[in-house]
Amino acid sequence: MKKLSARRRHPLAAVVVLLLALAATGGLYAAFAPASKAQADETSQSLAIDEGKKLYAVGCASCHGTGGQGTSDGPSLVGVGAAAVDFQVGTGRMPAQQPGAQIPSKKVIYSQAEIDQLAAYISSLGAGPAVPGKAQYGPEGADIAKGGELFRTNCAQCHNFTGKGGALTHGKFAPSLEGVSPKHIYEAMQTGPQNMPSFNDTTLTEQNKKDIIAYLNAVNGEETESPGGLELGGLGPVSEGLFAWIFGLGALIAVAVWVAARTAKAKKS
Repeated sequence: MKKLSARRRHPLAAVVVLLLALAATGGLYAAFAPASKAQADETSQSLAIDEGKKLYAVGCASCHGTGGQGTSDGPSLVGVGAAAVDFQVGTGRMPAQQPGAQIPSKKVIYSQAEIDQLAAYISSLGAGPAVPGKAQYGPEGADIAKGGELFRTNCAQCHNFTGKGGALTHGKFAPSLEGVSPKHIYEAMQTGPQNMPSFNDTTLTEQNKKDIIAYLNAVNGEETESPGGLELGGLGPVSEGLFAWIFGLGALIAVAVWVAARTAKAKKS
């Protein structure tokens, strides 16, 4: 008993007891709390993938193959990422009604929860661009003027100067960007759907994409008014100049002919 009491009174005894208590607390926390959270996240992701696989088997496998490897009717989906799924399915382009030069947008048949499940399954086949968050495509911190420059340089050749869309070759077309959600525009730039090239973060940075989206919102927003009056469809300077040349010059010629006719008639009188 005297030896035990002496050990208890040792100067390092309190330190040893404190270290043992901390080690036990840390071990219990590491063993239970993080493991439970990680396990719950893993279980949730696994369930999403399983549900997405079921949806894929019904609505997508006939064209893209049972394992997403692709067929003669549809490309491989390995490595396209969740962003491509969210865009294609979220805009109603997929599942496609019929093959063609261009797959147009249509009514969405899946809920957002089902789209997320499909995206989880496709992502499990191979890494690819993730679905962007609101901080990436929101208007906060965007430069509209810079976005206009970037859009005219990289996008206007197909989508027109204000995103009105335009015709391409062999029945293809660049769709109008009016009314398209900022998230889907960002995803389109990320993934390059159909005839569109992809603009990864080395080509157009995250800030560049945000600026372009802000520009499109500025020129196509519900409260946007053309500062020059009639916008003639916003088709750009070439078509607008041609309109002015044909109709404006035609009106001037008509007025000149009318004045000359009136003058000649007055002289005869």
